[in-house]
Amino acid sequence: MLALVAWAATSLLETTARSWFERDIATRARLAVSVARDALVSHIGAGDRLRVAAVLDEIARNEHVVAAAACGTAGGTLARTRGLPAPLACDALSRTSPGAGAPRLSSHEIDFSTLVDGGQVLVSVLPLLDGNALLGNVVLVHDMSYAVQRQDEVRYFGIGAFAVVAVLAGILTFALRSTSWRSWTHEMRRLLILGRGACPDRIWRGPFQPLLADVQRMAAELVPAQEPSAAGGPWSAERLQRVLQRTLRGEGVLVVSNREPYVHERDGARGVRVHSPASGLVTALEPVMRACSGTWIAHGSGSADRVTVDRDDRVMVPPGREAYALRRVWLSPEEESGYYNGFSNEGLWPLCHMAHARPAFRADDWAHYQLVNERFAEAVCQEAKVADPIVLVQDYHLALAPRFIRQRLPRATVITFWHVPWPNAERFGTCPWSAELLSGLLGSSIVGFHTQLHCNNFIESVERLAEARIDRELQAVVQGGRPSLVRSYPISIEWPNSLAQSAEPVAQCRRSVLAELGLAPDALLGVGVDRLDYTKGIEERLMAVERLLERAPHLRGRFTFVQLAAPSRTVIERYRALAESVEKLAARVNQRFGAGAYRPVVLLRAHHEPPAVFRYLRAADVCYVSSLHDGMNLVAKEFVAARDDERGVLVLSRFTGAARELTEALIVNPYDLNEASAALAAALEMSPREQADRMRAMRGVVSEFNVFRWAGQILTDAARVRQHGRLSERLSTRPGGMEEVPV
Repeated sequence: MLALVAWAATSLLETTARSWFERDIATRARLAVSVARDALVSHIGAGDRLRVAAVLDEIARNEHVVAAAACGTAGGTLARTRGLPAPLACDALSRTSPGAGAPRLSSHEIDFSTLVDGGQVLVSVLPLLDGNALLGNVVLVHDMSYAVQRQDEVRYFGIGAFAVVAVLAGILTFALRSTSWRSWTHEMRRLLILGRGACPDRIWRGPFQPLLADVQRMAAELVPAQEPSAAGGPWSAERLQRVLQRTLRGEGVLVVSNREPYVHERDGARGVRVHSPASGLVTALEPVMRACSGTWIAHGSGSADRVTVDRDDRVMVPPGREAYALRRVWLSPEEESGYYNGFSNEGLWPLCHMAHARPAFRADDWAHYQLVNERFAEAVCQEAKVADPIVLVQDYHLALAPRFIRQRLPRATVITFWHVPWPNAERFGTCPWSAELLSGLLGSSIVGFHTQLHCNNFIESVERLAEARIDRELQAVVQGGRPSLVRSYPISIEWPNSLAQSAEPVAQCRRSVLAELGLAPDALLGVGVDRLDYTKGIEERLMAVERLLERAPHLRGRFTFVQLAAPSRTVIERYRALAESVEKLAARVNQRFGAGAYRPVVLLRAHHEPPAVFRYLRAADVCYVSSLHDGMNLVAKEFVAARDDERGVLVLSRFTGAARELTEALIVNPYDLNEASAALAAALEMSPREQADRMRAMRGVVSEFNVFRWAGQILTDAARVRQHGRLSERLSTRPGGMEEVPV
């Protein structure tokens, strides 16, 4: 009987071990293809088979991978490594199936075992998707000979272990029965009674207390090590808080940016007014900080900012719902002019955006930029409560701050997120201080961008302009022995949207907005929301409206386009010229197609608080985002979040990061006025059913990939980097310890 039990248990162990081995190898295969997915999609799209083969060779270097191939959708071979068995070639797989099911080459992930030349292999067939489009499949062949060897070891170990257990069990049983049977059965009866609930608190004082204490301690140690995804459910402020509690033990983070989330302004007899600036950065980060707590360090720019802070230059925000501290940094007019208006917005901003504005680089501006970045770094050190804080540095205004923070807090985990595009290396190299900017950013533990393209441009810039080593396997830059990981984190907005939860119904918003504008209830309404910035394509947008009215006379008198334009950087000549140009364009369109009280273009040049903007987005038939070059553009996602009625159409520039995610929008080239005007016409004529289908799909994307998920990914990566640093530090301080190795 015991032999039968041993045989059954050993068989179960063998089967389980084999399942574990196969699952582990399949997981490694998915991870390897996931890391190389963007490169494969790019090279296959470009038809560059040599580079596809190079990527496959890199994947095949993984342990136990003996061959790899990239197959087309029709089953042909795009590229392959040496040693791919003929029965597992693309054309062979496309003609066969692993069982009675569908073909092996499909849009579904498939793993199956087979024999090749007498040896056992595991084959993973993984779809290669560009969005929802299937480009082909990646086939990975894994050597399973080591698994067979391990199964034999498990079998022998199981038989031996059961033999030992049988002998020990017999000896123990005999000893207990002959020496203390009565006391043992008495104790068991007592434990059974307590286990039924007679006195649960006393069970911990029994003979199993050491074992139970060990189990409890092990469970407590395992819980913090769980992945953030273990929390389950959609990403929300509450889920982000749970993730932070596990990964950071509830520790607050430090956010550093030029722009502050709340500005206090003097308002005459009414005293002090608080408003939130028009900024995609603020839109994204403010909900995260409300969830994370911590401290936001920013430039105090409001006329009443100084009178509202305490003696440590802090104020709790949001007003009336205090959730985190805002620490303000003060700048003189000369510093603000040189650092912000000069180097940041006349130099770096046009450098990073392909919007036909020439960058201006002046030595005085650079000196102020260095000084102010150092001041922000000092503020971080003053606000840090631990020796290794997690610091999120935001945007191009603070490119030098990571290096300054690293010099003062060597153990800090610094994540820099670059909210604007990163140009190619040739363009970036035109900056006289490009090497210094790169060195500053490489003080970061992680450098984040919206898209993989911007990551690639950054790595190329480092390779050509800086003294550093590129680790392409880790996608990291190593300078001075320290790695800086380079990652893409597409930013998003709050979901569920707090404004949507408190806003009036869509029908009521539409009635009130049309009444404010003096429009008929059946009027067609288009909306644009931007800062007055030359990268936003506002001039091209109004010219597209003009072309629409030229080509569709039936829309004259019925279609009105409202542009909410917040004044921005008005001390810079290029921005003043843009404001004048937009005014003239609006006047020209109104003069050509207006009649009586009808104005086809309504230009509202003023700051609008988020609730007011939200009303216009809910009221619109179409929202046109026409950026000439943009890192993400969150207005597009805000429009989607506003439309819980699943109506309205988004016309979106292809030169935005958002166009890579919101593929159900009408994607246009804003320079092509015929294409843009045709898209506006199609949007205004689109059926309610098609509007709902498109909006439902986009709302699904924004809800799943919201800003809490963005923050959760960044902060979880930061926690891992910090944990690795702590572990390496402990190992290096022990006798015979190890040196720190890159993550």
